Amino acid sequence: MSAAIPSPRRPLWPDGPSAKLLIFIAAVTLVRLVFAAVTPLTEDEAYYRLWAQHPAFGYFDHPPMVAWWIWGGVRAFGDDPFGLRCVAALATGLASLLIVRLARLSGFSVETSERAAVWYNAMILIALGGAVMTPDAPATLFWLATLWALAQAWKGAPLWWIGAGAFAGLAALSKYSAFFLAPGVFLWLLASVEGRRRLLTPWPWLCLATAVVVFSPNIVWNAGHQWLTFAKQFSRISAGHLTPRHMIDFPASQFFLLNPIIAVFAAVGVARLVRRRAEADPLRLLIPATTAPFLLYLVLHSTHAGVQAHWPAPLYPGLAISAAYAAEAGKWRGAARAAPWLGLIIGLLVLAHLAAPQTDGLGRRDPALQLRGWDRFGRDVEALRLRVGARWIGVFRYGTAAQLELQHPKAPILALIERARYQFLDRPPEISGPGLVVELARRIDRADLDPCFAHVTPLPDLHRGDVGGVQVAYHAYLADGPKFDLAAHGCRLGKDPD
Repeated sequence: MSAAIPSPRRPLWPDGPSAKLLIFIAAVTLVRLVFAAVTPLTEDEAYYRLWAQHPAFGYFDHPPMVAWWIWGGVRAFGDDPFGLRCVAALATGLASLLIVRLARLSGFSVETSERAAVWYNAMILIALGGAVMTPDAPATLFWLATLWALAQAWKGAPLWWIGAGAFAGLAALSKYSAFFLAPGVFLWLLASVEGRRRLLTPWPWLCLATAVVVFSPNIVWNAGHQWLTFAKQFSRISAGHLTPRHMIDFPASQFFLLNPIIAVFAAVGVARLVRRRAEADPLRLLIPATTAPFLLYLVLHSTHAGVQAHWPAPLYPGLAISAAYAAEAGKWRGAARAAPWLGLIIGLLVLAHLAAPQTDGLGRRDPALQLRGWDRFGRDVEALRLRVGARWIGVFRYGTAAQLELQHPKAPILALIERARYQFLDRPPEISGPGLVVELARRIDRADLDPCFAHVTPLPDLHRGDVGGVQVAYHAYLADGPKFDLAAHGCRLGKDPD
């Protein structure tokens, strides 16, 4: 047996994870916590940090759970990358334990259950993003907890139907992709005689009602904010032109992010679970049934628009169990032994690269470039602002605004577009007099500012990135005489700044 696949022997408690698995989970969680502490925040994480400073039941882009997790972590450990990310890292460790329990309740062997937990951590997306604080972190944990509670209820503890509803509601408060749980559970119950019998009892409907009640604060918030988040997210559903490129990108990216070896095992495992539904415990259909609706939506979405690589994250725990189940057959033993090493080594190398600027060398295509040089860039912006006498700082993109806010600027920052993103603020920034507008050179030029300001003066470009290495250019302008209330309406652009 591979050193990366813990032995199922000597559990610390009956039917619990082995000591070796617990040590493995503790070790990878410790690595994630170290990464959380030493790696600068992404633009999205910095943006969610602003949400957490103004707790609410909803925001422009997503429901509120990611902000609540950041709020808790920051208050426990401080307003720094570790405090912001630590809950996500711990949640990934907890998810690993829940995978073991869900697999055992579903009738899989101890070895398969523990392999699933290891393989989950060896999936490239999890190995890289298990400590990154995005809405996918709580969405994945609560999706998995919903399945675990449903398995408990199926085994004869009916009150767990209510627990499953509560977890599903929390998943929906994390990300609206959790809405696909409802049709998935319904499909699962329809798939067996016993499931159809349980549909005639109050429990599944109490589960649904509980989920709606738990999620209802976000509904109320949206109703009071012009259905802001619903309009933002559900606009993705509208069909567009057929785009073959996205139809290729989606499966290709997921094949890599699942871990190429695990991806093959997962496909075989899901097919085998569905094919053997007649003789299997209906509980084994829970994962395929709850995977199908969301996966089908993602496939349909890819026919006309790009699917972000992290969107399927809530499906990864179930796919890890399916992959481990396929490995039970004993075929491709060499591939099964190599799978965890492949994912964990790639994950460790990439995390080390993101944390250490000394390893940069991929040029402008390096994904780590978006993390580099924000502290120095913030100082350069402040120095230029003082030199030209600007009283406020304007930017175009939410990520630039959030990263500059991390540098504790001495002047207010105003995002000049998408002002609806900032409804969580108690009041918009108070700006008067001339402002310094800075943004990536590829995103703006002077013509974008002329409709919004009476006077626009180009300034020397600023640069951000590795000192002495690859840097990205930012245009800078001194802007004065706003033609309308920019804090209320923003600067109307004739093009997408991306």
